[in-house]
Amino acid sequence: MAEPLKIEEITERVILTGIRQQDNDDTEDSLTELAELVKTAGAQVVGRTIQNRESIHPGTYVGKGKLQELKEMVLELDATGIVCDDELSPAQLRNMEDALECKVMDRTLVILDIFASRASTSEGKIQVELAQLKYRMSRLAGLGISMSRLGGGIGTRGPGEKKLEVDRRLIKSRIAQLNRELSQVQMHREVTRSQRERGQVKVAAIVGYTNAGKSTLLNHLTNASVLEEDKLFATLDPTTRNLKLDSGQEILLTDTVGFIRKLPHHLIEAFRSTLEEAKYADMIIHVVDASNPQREKQMHIVYETLRNLGVSGKKIITLFNKQDKVEGAELLKDAQADKTLKISAKTGKGLEQLLETLEEILREDKQLLEGIFPYDKGGQLTVIRKYGELLEEEYRENGIYVKAFVPAELYKNLEMNLEKKE
Repeated sequence: MAEPLKIEEITERVILTGIRQQDNDDTEDSLTELAELVKTAGAQVVGRTIQNRESIHPGTYVGKGKLQELKEMVLELDATGIVCDDELSPAQLRNMEDALECKVMDRTLVILDIFASRASTSEGKIQVELAQLKYRMSRLAGLGISMSRLGGGIGTRGPGEKKLEVDRRLIKSRIAQLNRELSQVQMHREVTRSQRERGQVKVAAIVGYTNAGKSTLLNHLTNASVLEEDKLFATLDPTTRNLKLDSGQEILLTDTVGFIRKLPHHLIEAFRSTLEEAKYADMIIHVVDASNPQREKQMHIVYETLRNLGVSGKKIITLFNKQDKVEGAELLKDAQADKTLKISAKTGKGLEQLLETLEEILREDKQLLEGIFPYDKGGQLTVIRKYGELLEEEYRENGIYVKAFVPAELYKNLEMNLEKKE
């Protein structure tokens, strides 16, 4: 009897290549990060090479000599493709594929592949497909041939494999449809946001470089059950959870998609509504992987992305996370933060200090209310408990004595209901 046919999934073997345009730049680190991205996307890195050039070659990304070297490496290492560390133009993509006779991808396509596999909510899926189609649209303009040569990402996920021969008109039509769907989602998000504002509940946006530990933090604080993995972009869809502090005050924590160097503009465009959660938040919790030697550069990228989104004037708490992995007493500082703390979201170290800091910041926007509410005005205590911080409560003959911190916008109305002093 013949043995059953075994079907094995073929792992793609890729070579990474980048351009160093000046000495002491971060090309080596960027390529190391690209290797992590490729691994997350499901491929294996079998080689890497960097070319020193004054500028990227407009026709073939790398120079003629490096192109020949790459061709030899592909044969020698039995590679299935090349991944370039920058976004390629349609001409560069076509010329490299013709010269190397193998699949050629760029950093943007790898990130889009990862996002396509990570999106789980309808909003996430719409945003990813929109980014993919815009990326393919920009390439279609310069190819002038069948879109079949655009099917090649790692694992070819998303709309690429659905109908590779789709023409520009159909892509435009699909983009328009997705934009309409996304605008509905954005309207819903804005309604939710305005309800939060009316409800006086403060919002803290958790931001940070990808894999800094944002999801672990959210899980530890709120039991959110968000996926935690030691991978780039382990979670993609934003999660909002309520956190009740010891004083009774409440705050909403919103996790955002991780930032990364050279984050494709197609993605920033598509994920703008999600990323803008930071813009409308009352404060920012910036999570930094303190064990990463590139943390200074990563912090710079996070702040640069926030500036591009128009996020400014917010209280910032920087958390130097992963203290369980930090060796030795390193100097950790963030000049742009209002408060810095050392924590380990995994072990819980330093989280008590974080909760105390949140209490302090929430209290800054409140005024101290002290006095007696007549018993017929006792319902005001419900408002104080919900939106304020009740410090003292005592039932007396002439009413209920209250000492509490309350939101400034509610103070006047509550004070009017206090028993007037003779």
